[in-house]
Amino acid sequence: MHRRELLQLLDNYHTPFNTEAGYISRIRRFIQQHEDCFDSHLWPGHVTGSAWVVSPARDKVLLLHHRKHDQWFQPGGHADGDADIVRVALRETHEETGLPYDQIRLQGRTIFDVDIHTIPASTLGPMHKHYDIRFLVEIEDHLNVPGND
Repeated sequence: MHRRELLQLLDNYHTPFNTEAGYISRIRRFIQQHEDCFDSHLWPGHVTGSAWVVSPARDKVLLLHHRKHDQWFQPGGHADGDADIVRVALRETHEETGLPYDQIRLQGRTIFDVDIHTIPASTLGPMHKHYDIRFLVEIEDHLNVPGND
């Protein structure tokens, strides 16, 4: 995947929510302005990938506690230069849940949700934005989710 493919995914994503529609415009502009938009060392911000993990009946969702931010989030994270944001979302889901790839089922290569959020300054870097592209994945709800540190 290349920036063009991500821009095409964004072109095909439609939302009834005004705030999210604004995010789409801002994300598109950011991607067009920054060839290195997938680089986690780009300090105005960078594209990240994550997944909403649901049960087959869609009655449960998996969230993980982020120790540093002391908040609950869906699995996701930095692209680390990988322009295939679908692959990033699946990799992050695998790494953060501890589940094998064959237990994580992507529910289509279309965007499920987008968000822009601010990451506060820390010893790892200055305050910056995450331009988060989210996909829907499914796991069986009887699975033991080992998680990670």
